[in-house]
Amino acid sequence: MYFFPNFSLLSRLAGIELCLPAWRFSMTMIASLIIVSGQLLMPGLAALCRDWQILQSVIIAPFVLMLPYVWMFPESLRWLLVTQHYQRAKQQMYRIDDEDDDDAFAELETELQQKPKTYCVTQLSGTRNLWKNTVVLCVNSLTGYGIHHCFARSVLEGSTSHLHYYALAAIAVASCMVLFPVVAGFGRRGGLLTFMIITALASLLQLGLLNRTYSTAHDDGDSERLLTRFSYAFSIIGMFSSHAVSTLSIFYCAEITPTVIRGGGVGLVLASAGFGMLTAPLMELHNQKGFFLHHVILTCCTLLCIICIPLLPETAGQPLPETIAEGEGLLRRPILPGEQHHLLARTEVREYSRVQDTPLHQVVNPGNGSVPSNSTANGVRTS
Repeated sequence: MYFFPNFSLLSRLAGIELCLPAWRFSMTMIASLIIVSGQLLMPGLAALCRDWQILQSVIIAPFVLMLPYVWMFPESLRWLLVTQHYQRAKQQMYRIDDEDDDDAFAELETELQQKPKTYCVTQLSGTRNLWKNTVVLCVNSLTGYGIHHCFARSVLEGSTSHLHYYALAAIAVASCMVLFPVVAGFGRRGGLLTFMIITALASLLQLGLLNRTYSTAHDDGDSERLLTRFSYAFSIIGMFSSHAVSTLSIFYCAEITPTVIRGGGVGLVLASAGFGMLTAPLMELHNQKGFFLHHVILTCCTLLCIICIPLLPETAGQPLPETIAEGEGLLRRPILPGEQHHLLARTEVREYSRVQDTPLHQVVNPGNGSVPSNSTANGVRTS
């Protein structure tokens, strides 16, 4: 289980960086459906193996077969170019394209003889907008996974472990399926805001029903059964929407974070998701004491997220940012007519407006030249 988040992180990044903008979200959702399908197969596999040692061996066997992927699967050309690993990028280009362009490669080698650069996610602390976007998505991921347990406890309390497992997996499949049309119609930011509003409404109604149930404990059985059914309905809706919020937050972060630190940014959001998952065993350890207060705090977090999500930039159909400067230049577009078009004035962006053409853009856009000249490399990029 320790290696699964790392494997999930790397597979998400590889799929996002290799796909075209129009296919990024679709491929990510297909990968999520495959992961959930594997979870659905686990109970049947455990029933066939019966012994946990045999089950562990069966689970590990596919990972052993994937070891040759280190040499077979290509490195992200986007990452190689933006971090100035030009020799490895040249080899990768030769592997992808059989048509040799020796002049272009010779010019690339002569003009760009620079040492590879290293980047760290801690560089987010020196940005103006990137760290705020990352924090918003971290809180979204934490809230989504944390409040998911609150809904699950309400609807699956007293059920068998097998029913609990299959119900969670079925809700995950349903949320991934619904994400397709919602994100296609409303965009990344609109879809995330929509599902967060649904989660907040379901949570508020669930809290009201819990309070009503406690106050009418001595009433007639019909009223109690009706409240229980409504509680189940709101809990299922909340589980559905909170899972969608968590999945979309991780994908959204991968599109906002620049290539040079994309792994670190998505890792922060996944770490926040793991912290939200910790709320479930913590509540079990305390014998469910303080569960109502715990639910209230997470509901307040959903309301805070609704306020912060409109501050995020829309990334649907946009190229991935390569450098920190490009990621810093992502400003939100207005949601309502007549709204201010930029969160920050152009003069307030200061040094982040000096975004240089990255080697990846220069290779993809031959009209701008295959390599930058000295004046272009040191000058200001104009749009």
